[in-house]
Amino acid sequence: MTPPTSQLRPDLAAIAAHVAPGSRVLDIGCGDGALMAELEAVSGCDARGMELDGALVERCVSRGLSVVQGDANLDLANYPDKAFDYAILSQTLQTATRPDLILDELLRVGRRAFVSFPNFAHWRTRAALMFGGRMPVTRALPVSWYETENIHHVTVEDFRELARMKGATIERAWFFANEKQIGAPAANWRAEFAVFELSR
Repeated sequence: MTPPTSQLRPDLAAIAAHVAPGSRVLDIGCGDGALMAELEAVSGCDARGMELDGALVERCVSRGLSVVQGDANLDLANYPDKAFDYAILSQTLQTATRPDLILDELLRVGRRAFVSFPNFAHWRTRAALMFGGRMPVTRALPVSWYETENIHHVTVEDFRELARMKGATIERAWFFANEKQIGAPAANWRAEFAVFELSR
Protein backbone atom coordinates (compact mmCIF):
# COMPACT_ATOMS: atom_id res chain seq x y z
CA MET A 1 0.00 0.00 0.00
CA THR A 2 1.22 3.49 -0.82
CA PRO A 3 1.81 5.48 2.40
CA PRO A 4 0.00 8.79 2.88
CA THR A 5 1.79 11.65 1.14
CA SER A 6 -0.18 14.74 2.14
CA GLN A 7 -1.50 16.22 5.32
CA LEU A 8 -5.08 15.41 6.23
CA ARG A 9 -7.93 17.91 6.31
CA PRO A 10 -8.48 19.13 9.89
CA ASP A 11 -11.63 17.03 10.40
CA LEU A 12 -9.87 13.89 9.15
CA ALA A 13 -6.82 14.63 11.31
CA ALA A 14 -9.07 14.88 14.40
CA ILE A 15 -10.66 11.54 13.54
CA ALA A 16 -7.31 9.86 12.83
CA ALA A 17 -5.94 11.05 16.18
CA HIS A 18 -8.81 9.42 18.08
CA VAL A 19 -9.14 6.04 16.34
CA ALA A 20 -7.56 3.38 18.56
CA PRO A 21 -4.56 1.61 16.97
CA GLY A 22 -5.35 -1.74 15.39
CA SER A 23 -9.06 -0.97 15.01
CA ARG A 24 -11.32 -2.26 12.27
CA VAL A 25 -12.66 0.81 10.43
CA LEU A 26 -15.24 1.48 7.72
CA ASP A 27 -14.81 4.84 5.96
CA ILE A 28 -18.05 5.67 4.15
CA GLY A 29 -17.64 8.20 1.37
CA CYS A 30 -13.89 7.71 1.66
CA GLY A 31 -13.02 9.92 -1.32
CA ASP A 32 -9.40 9.47 -2.37
CA GLY A 33 -8.65 7.27 0.66
CA ALA A 34 -6.44 9.78 2.50
CA LEU A 35 -7.86 8.90 5.92
CA MET A 36 -7.72 5.15 5.28
CA ALA A 37 -4.10 5.36 4.19
CA GLU A 38 -3.22 7.33 7.31
CA LEU A 39 -5.02 4.90 9.62
CA GLU A 40 -3.34 1.88 8.04
CA ALA A 41 0.17 3.36 7.88
CA VAL A 42 0.26 5.13 11.24
CA SER A 43 -2.19 3.24 13.46
CA GLY A 44 -2.09 -0.26 11.98
CA CYS A 45 -5.84 -0.27 11.41
CA ASP A 46 -7.76 -2.64 9.17
CA ALA A 47 -9.45 0.08 7.10
CA ARG A 48 -12.18 -0.58 4.53
CA GLY A 49 -13.89 2.03 2.38
CA MET A 50 -17.09 2.68 0.47
CA GLU A 51 -17.23 5.37 -2.22
CA LEU A 52 -19.87 6.29 -4.80
CA ASP A 53 -17.51 7.88 -7.34
CA GLY A 54 -15.99 5.15 -9.54
CA ALA A 55 -12.91 7.21 -10.41
CA LEU A 56 -12.12 7.70 -6.72
CA VAL A 57 -12.65 3.98 -6.05
CA GLU A 58 -10.16 3.20 -8.81
CA ARG A 59 -7.67 5.67 -7.33
CA CYS A 60 -8.00 4.07 -3.88
CA VAL A 61 -7.59 0.54 -5.22
CA SER A 62 -4.52 1.59 -7.21
CA ARG A 63 -3.02 2.75 -3.89
CA GLY A 64 -3.62 -0.67 -2.37
CA LEU A 65 -6.66 0.35 -0.32
CA SER A 66 -9.64 -1.94 0.20
CA VAL A 67 -12.50 0.12 -1.23
CA VAL A 68 -15.77 -0.89 -2.88
CA GLN A 69 -18.07 1.21 -4.99
CA GLY A 70 -21.34 1.69 -3.16
CA ASP A 71 -24.10 4.07 -2.16
CA ALA A 72 -24.29 4.61 1.59
CA ASN A 73 -28.01 5.31 1.28
CA LEU A 74 -28.53 1.69 0.21
CA ASP A 75 -25.46 -0.47 0.74
CA LEU A 76 -24.74 -0.08 4.45
CA ALA A 77 -27.62 -2.48 5.00
CA ASN A 78 -25.35 -5.26 3.65
CA TYR A 79 -22.95 -5.01 6.61
CA PRO A 80 -23.61 -6.97 9.82
CA ASP A 81 -24.19 -5.34 13.20
CA LYS A 82 -21.05 -4.08 14.96
CA ALA A 83 -18.81 -5.37 12.17
CA PHE A 84 -16.43 -2.44 12.77
CA ASP A 85 -14.95 -0.67 15.75
CA TYR A 86 -15.55 2.66 13.99
CA ALA A 87 -17.82 3.77 11.16
CA ILE A 88 -16.72 7.11 9.68
CA LEU A 89 -18.78 9.53 7.60
CA SER A 90 -16.77 12.65 6.75
CA GLN A 91 -18.32 15.61 4.92
CA THR A 92 -21.01 13.31 3.52
CA LEU A 93 -23.99 13.47 5.92
CA GLN A 94 -25.44 16.55 4.21
CA THR A 95 -25.43 14.72 0.85
CA ALA A 96 -27.36 11.68 2.12
CA THR A 97 -30.95 11.11 1.05
CA ARG A 98 -31.99 10.52 4.69
CA PRO A 99 -29.28 11.61 7.15
CA ASP A 100 -31.32 10.26 10.07
CA LEU A 101 -31.35 6.76 8.59
CA ILE A 102 -27.66 6.95 7.68
CA LEU A 103 -26.89 7.80 11.32
CA ASP A 104 -28.85 4.71 12.42
CA GLU A 105 -26.79 2.58 10.05
CA LEU A 106 -23.48 4.07 11.21
CA LEU A 107 -24.32 3.26 14.82
CA ARG A 108 -25.47 -0.23 13.82
CA VAL A 109 -22.39 -1.30 11.84
CA GLY A 110 -19.86 0.47 14.09
CA ARG A 111 -19.34 0.32 17.84
CA ARG A 112 -18.57 4.02 17.53
CA ALA A 113 -19.13 6.52 14.75
CA PHE A 114 -17.39 9.69 13.61
CA VAL A 115 -19.42 12.21 11.63
CA SER A 116 -18.10 15.49 10.18
CA PHE A 117 -20.09 18.06 8.22
CA PRO A 118 -20.10 21.72 7.15
CA ASN A 119 -22.05 23.89 9.58
CA PHE A 120 -24.68 25.82 7.65
CA ALA A 121 -25.23 28.15 10.64
CA HIS A 122 -21.70 29.61 10.42
CA TRP A 123 -21.75 33.40 10.59
CA ARG A 124 -20.49 33.81 7.00
CA THR A 125 -23.35 31.70 5.70
CA ARG A 126 -25.84 33.69 7.78
CA ALA A 127 -24.36 36.99 6.59
CA ALA A 128 -24.47 35.95 2.92
CA LEU A 129 -28.16 35.13 3.24
CA MET A 130 -29.02 38.19 5.31
CA PHE A 131 -27.12 40.83 3.40
CA GLY A 132 -26.75 39.29 -0.06
CA GLY A 133 -30.02 37.41 -0.19
CA ARG A 134 -28.34 34.51 -1.99
CA MET A 135 -27.14 31.05 -1.07
CA PRO A 136 -23.53 31.49 0.04
CA VAL A 137 -20.31 30.34 -1.58
CA THR A 138 -17.74 30.10 1.20
CA ARG A 139 -14.52 28.26 2.00
CA ALA A 140 -16.56 25.45 3.62
CA LEU A 141 -19.27 25.53 0.90
CA PRO A 142 -17.22 26.28 -2.22
CA VAL A 143 -19.75 25.74 -5.04
CA SER A 144 -22.95 27.45 -6.13
CA TRP A 145 -26.33 26.14 -4.99
CA TYR A 146 -27.06 24.58 -8.40
CA GLU A 147 -23.80 22.59 -8.42
CA THR A 148 -23.72 21.45 -4.81
CA GLU A 149 -24.25 17.87 -3.68
CA ASN A 150 -25.51 19.19 -0.34
CA ILE A 151 -29.22 18.47 -0.13
CA HIS A 152 -29.69 18.80 3.65
CA HIS A 153 -28.46 21.92 5.37
CA VAL A 154 -27.37 20.78 8.82
CA THR A 155 -26.12 22.91 11.72
CA VAL A 156 -24.24 21.98 14.87
CA GLU A 157 -27.43 22.30 16.91
CA ASP A 158 -29.46 20.32 14.36
CA PHE A 159 -26.98 17.48 14.64
CA ARG A 160 -26.99 17.55 18.45
CA GLU A 161 -30.79 17.26 18.33
CA LEU A 162 -30.66 14.41 15.80
CA ALA A 163 -28.21 12.50 18.00
CA ARG A 164 -30.52 13.00 21.00
CA MET A 165 -33.56 11.80 19.03
CA LYS A 166 -31.63 8.70 17.90
CA GLY A 167 -30.53 7.82 21.43
CA ALA A 168 -26.87 8.36 20.52
CA THR A 169 -24.32 9.53 23.05
CA ILE A 170 -21.98 12.30 21.93
CA GLU A 171 -18.64 11.14 23.28
CA ARG A 172 -16.56 14.03 21.94
CA ALA A 173 -16.84 16.91 19.49
CA TRP A 174 -14.40 19.16 17.65
CA PHE A 175 -15.10 22.42 15.86
CA PHE A 176 -13.05 24.21 13.20
CA ALA A 177 -12.82 27.65 11.61
CA ASN A 178 -10.13 28.91 9.24
CA GLU A 179 -8.66 25.37 9.24
CA LYS A 180 -7.98 25.62 13.00
CA GLN A 181 -9.71 24.03 15.95
CA ILE A 182 -11.86 26.36 18.04
CA GLY A 183 -13.60 25.95 21.38
CA ALA A 184 -17.12 24.62 21.81
CA PRO A 185 -18.78 27.83 23.11
CA ALA A 186 -21.01 29.38 20.42
CA ALA A 187 -19.81 26.75 17.91
CA ASN A 188 -23.18 26.88 16.14
CA TRP A 189 -22.28 30.26 14.62
CA ARG A 190 -18.47 30.23 14.93
CA ALA A 191 -17.61 26.82 13.41
CA GLU A 192 -17.26 26.28 9.66
CA PHE A 193 -17.42 22.55 10.18
CA ALA A 194 -17.78 20.08 13.04
CA VAL A 195 -16.74 16.53 13.97
CA PHE A 196 -18.70 14.37 16.40
CA GLU A 197 -17.78 11.00 17.92
CA LEU A 198 -20.88 8.98 18.82
CA SER A 199 -21.84 5.73 20.46
CA ARG A 200 -25.07 3.97 21.29
